[in-house]
Amino acid sequence: MNLIDAIIIAVIEGLTEYLPVSSTAHMIFTSSFLGIEKDEFVKMFQVSIQFGAILSVVVAYREKFFNLSNLKFYFKLAFAVIPALVLGYLFDDKIEAVLEKPIPIAIAMIIGGVVLLFIDKFFQNPIKIKDEHITYKNAITIGFWQCLAMMPGVSRSAASIIGGMHQKLDRKLAAEFSFFLAVPTMFAVTAYSIFLKDWKLPLGDKKGYEMILSNSGNITLFIAGNIIAFIVALIAIKTFVGILNKYGFKPFGWYRIIAGSLILFALT
Repeated sequence: MNLIDAIIIAVIEGLTEYLPVSSTAHMIFTSSFLGIEKDEFVKMFQVSIQFGAILSVVVAYREKFFNLSNLKFYFKLAFAVIPALVLGYLFDDKIEAVLEKPIPIAIAMIIGGVVLLFIDKFFQNPIKIKDEHITYKNAITIGFWQCLAMMPGVSRSAASIIGGMHQKLDRKLAAEFSFFLAVPTMFAVTAYSIFLKDWKLPLGDKKGYEMILSNSGNITLFIAGNIIAFIVALIAIKTFVGILNKYGFKPFGWYRIIAGSLILFALT
């Protein structure tokens, strides 16, 4: 992977991480198009640049995120992230195996798109419009919904937002809670991929940080990828909320259907 490849993947990550379109699927197909999908460093890079996307939420919602007077909100996030941490750890190998099968991912994108076309009709009359209205039961239920995104192509953002609307949150609050929930979830996944996971290399297993620090080129790619993902995600978050408030989920549903169909057509 060269610097241009890294920039392209980082832009894709920043654009899609918080949109209900599946960032994982987009990065998988992008790396495949670039011919670098089988590189273990690339796989680790795709996960590690989520750190930049994490920081974009912290910056965009810094006043709310660092409101230490509302400690209950942090505890609710902690409850919500538990299902993903447990199930992600248990099924990491099976999830990675699915990443090598693009057709199921394309199908998941199409199915998710159909769901998004009708999701506003499924969950009408929300009654929870403020953070304090979210209960611990709501939070952990949304956390289980988020686990649907362990299947690449589903979208973590879509799953957690739909989970929020299922729990009677309005669209805006569901989207914001999804953003906040992404921080501990993605931080845990990123930390695991960098410091704990053994990546299979021809000359022996290595941790993610060992691959990053193995040469100056990898360090440059890692830093550049996170900076670009941060900047692009910051823009994408604000754009997404605006589109969501004005048009709902239909634009994203149609995009998923079209993109998934084109990918499926190209693969068959």
